[in-house]
Amino acid sequence: MFVFVLALLIGVVAGLRVMTAPAAVSIAAAAGWLPVANSWAAFMGYRFTPYICCLLALVEYVTDQLPSTPSRKVPQQFGARIVSGGFCGAVLGTAGGSLVGGAVAGVIGAILGTLGGYEARKRLVTAIGGKDLPIALLEDLVAILLALWVVTS
Repeated sequence: MFVFVLALLIGVVAGLRVMTAPAAVSIAAAAGWLPVANSWAAFMGYRFTPYICCLLALVEYVTDQLPSTPSRKVPQQFGARIVSGGFCGAVLGTAGGSLVGGAVAGVIGAILGTLGGYEARKRLVTAIGGKDLPIALLEDLVAILLALWVVTS
């Protein structure tokens, strides 16, 4: 049961920041925290996978601050978050013995993280007078810390 909670939470991370979840999962797989070496998800633990995922996550952190970045609720952004959450949930589910259950929990978490993160950010920005940058950085920090907690649990 705990693996489904972790898959749900990694999905929430994907809903907040689409590439933070795969970065955390790949770091955990490479470090041996996730036993996926002899499964379909073994590539997540390959030598360069964490570097690639972390680089993509860093690019996302920068582009999120740009005024031209579309809302996370547009179909392309929302879809990417669902795919990321489902994939990362499936990896966690595989490590816990239930690929499909992990994937479903990851998708649900991604939907919750996307919509909940949007509402929370919108309300917090309004509450502090319309300044988005501090709230965006706070959201980055929450996503990173939650992802690290999930993959080390």
